[in-house]
Amino acid sequence: MRVSEQDAGVESAARQVGEFLRRRQEQIAQRWADADLFRTVFTVSRDEAVEACKAVLDALATVADSGRLEDVTAPGFDPVREQLRRMASSRGRSGSTPARVAGEVAALREPSVALLRAEFPDPAGEQAQECVLALTVLMGTLRVVVMETTLTAGQELVERQRLQMLEVSTPVIKLWDGIVAVPLIGTLDSARSQVVMEGLLEAVVAERARYAILDITGVPTVDSLVAQHLMKTVAAARLMGAECVVSGIRPAIAQTIVHLGIDLGTVVTRASLADALAYALARQDVAVAASGPPVGVSLP
Repeated sequence: MRVSEQDAGVESAARQVGEFLRRRQEQIAQRWADADLFRTVFTVSRDEAVEACKAVLDALATVADSGRLEDVTAPGFDPVREQLRRMASSRGRSGSTPARVAGEVAALREPSVALLRAEFPDPAGEQAQECVLALTVLMGTLRVVVMETTLTAGQELVERQRLQMLEVSTPVIKLWDGIVAVPLIGTLDSARSQVVMEGLLEAVVAERARYAILDITGVPTVDSLVAQHLMKTVAAARLMGAECVVSGIRPAIAQTIVHLGIDLGTVVTRASLADALAYALARQDVAVAASGPPVGVSLP
């Protein structure tokens, strides 16, 4: 019976907190708008910060009504998760650490509790204490939700930066009319291979290229997986109407390919990027004259 009474007391306190958050929404939002978490994100208009605060307060009130004060998956949080994600991303871009963001969320508790205590004739009474405890638990849950959102936003930022680095590290270069090249440097994994293939195919279409050179001089090792990626890229380029030439196969890599039993018989290969370019130019009937000695220098 005592457990039931305690549960009833918790539910009653939660409902009172929900009613309080709605009743004093404007006052709380005005105080929160000056807190670092909102003030540093909504820098254009304070009214925008106030509206963002009200949205979070609506969510907290809904969660309080449900009695799920400690549940980070409570549906009441759903309407503000995207807003919290944007705020977390903004704080992350400005250099704030997750610990700092957590501290900023914790700072929202004090002004809320102060207003809640003022609601009771006896701020130190049992009923007031139960409501303060319920609000404290709810604010703690909000903190966890924000932390989860911050970490997710951080992971998304890292993934975007990783993809951007992949794109930067695999440039497609136009060497001649109808000839493009991709100089590969470093390890070639599945994600990077996809970026290489997409970039190469886009360049083939944009430049109307008839020849595409994959230079692997900077690839440290070639295993069966790397060879498979290369073969897929060659096949994709061929489907787009371009002949693919693989250059930069060093003696050590050639031995590895033979040892692995990888068949590159259908792929045109050349020892260097210069040899591959010379091959593509010759196939287009472009004659390149060898450079002679500098003017004024006599040959022995």
